[in-house]
Amino acid sequence: MRECGILLPIASLPSKYGIGAFSKEAYDFIDKLKKAGQNYWQILPVGPTGYGDSPYQSFSAFAGNPYFIDLEQLIEEGLLNQKECLEADFGKDAGTIDYEAIYNNRFAVLRKAYERWKEKTDKSEKELTKLLEADLCEETREYCFYAAVKKSFGEKSWAEWDEDIKLRRPEAVKKYQNELADEILFYEFQQAKFKKQWSKLKQYAHKKGIRIIGDIPIYVAFDSADSWCHPELFQFDEECRPIAVAGCPPDAFSATGQLWGNPLYRWDYHEETGFAWWMRRMEFCFDLYDVVRVDHFRGFDEYYSVPAGEETAMHGTWKQGPGISIFEKMKETFGTVDIIAEDLGFLTPSVQKLLEDTGFPGMKVLQFAFSAGEVSNYLPYFYPHNCVVYTGTHDNDTTRGWYKTLDPADKKLTVDYMNNANTPEEDISWDFIRLALASVADLAVIPMQDYLGLGGEARINLPSTLGGNWTWRMKKRQFTSAIIKRCREMNQLYGRGK
Repeated sequence: MRECGILLPIASLPSKYGIGAFSKEAYDFIDKLKKAGQNYWQILPVGPTGYGDSPYQSFSAFAGNPYFIDLEQLIEEGLLNQKECLEADFGKDAGTIDYEAIYNNRFAVLRKAYERWKEKTDKSEKELTKLLEADLCEETREYCFYAAVKKSFGEKSWAEWDEDIKLRRPEAVKKYQNELADEILFYEFQQAKFKKQWSKLKQYAHKKGIRIIGDIPIYVAFDSADSWCHPELFQFDEECRPIAVAGCPPDAFSATGQLWGNPLYRWDYHEETGFAWWMRRMEFCFDLYDVVRVDHFRGFDEYYSVPAGEETAMHGTWKQGPGISIFEKMKETFGTVDIIAEDLGFLTPSVQKLLEDTGFPGMKVLQFAFSAGEVSNYLPYFYPHNCVVYTGTHDNDTTRGWYKTLDPADKKLTVDYMNNANTPEEDISWDFIRLALASVADLAVIPMQDYLGLGGEARINLPSTLGGNWTWRMKKRQFTSAIIKRCREMNQLYGRGK
């Protein structure tokens, strides 16, 4: 079946309160997806974000971002009032996300909702804890404990906490659980609301014939509940300090490589335990999403290991990952799984074989296809049916922004390939959309900004940079009926959608 979808982060939805959420605008977007003949809505990871606001550096692999909780639904439940929400400062520019303003004010508003919820529920703290724990998995509750302790230490990384709780000595764990019981319950309240609202939105999408493509980063953040609660999973020493960290080697884009800093897995331990933690993680993801895009698929074949303390990634080495065994365990545990493998970049024969053995579709990005002087396997005539084509991803510039900065030789190649010398700049993204939809790829996913014809100002992320990323938001009436009609007609023309 030939299908299509749109990539738009939840945070990029319009809403009243500074950041996209599970709000009326999310339901309206799903309605528009249906009218546009789409099958899928692709989003980015939904975990709680930390320093840098990247959804790929989350405080937990088993928790949701409280920023996405819809305040209007809390108003309907009698937990907030309109005045409280409108008076809070969530940032003044409706076109971008002001994370500092949201961090400083969102939790204060949610705290008011939490206090009213306690009053309305009229149960003891112990009863409330049991009530919430019934809805949350063990790892989500671990995150709530971690978040409460982190707050008590002024939001410092767990590596800077007092040694007794940093190393999770039983007496310290008990002490902090008792002292921070109310704060832990506050975070559990947030997670329960996140789960309830997301489940409701996902069910609505299914009623409209829309499936959700989610995203799972291969690595977790060092400052996360995962690494604090389960140091045995990672390459740490006895003091819970990393022995080696993740990155990628020097290449044409970076002379010193990229030092990501994420903790690396003890894959031998994971294999000995039947990949139990990974199976719980995937179960959590399959509950959130219909299809899971696995980021940095190459890392399951071989991963780049940089000794801890290095200032660049120049002195790392490639080491063996778990290979096919982890995916065989997934199949044994879950049956057939809907996974998209993020296989971008340089692929060794062993990675290509791993992808072939799993049967997962890989990714093709049109922005990587046009490089004069070489023949790129991202050109559509190389595609197999079993792949997902994108004009660009969240890490690329918008197609219009990218096209504007192409050097003359690369631009000439695109013009010759598509015979589009007369296309005006404001319409250029539609030529690439047409190329993606017309390809043999089973699934075509287009970033929302390309359908809107936006330039580089609407870029989501510039890799290896801090600040200014993840802030773009779609305006309320930008996804017009004319664009929806054009989407639908083009999907039908190329045998996709409904």
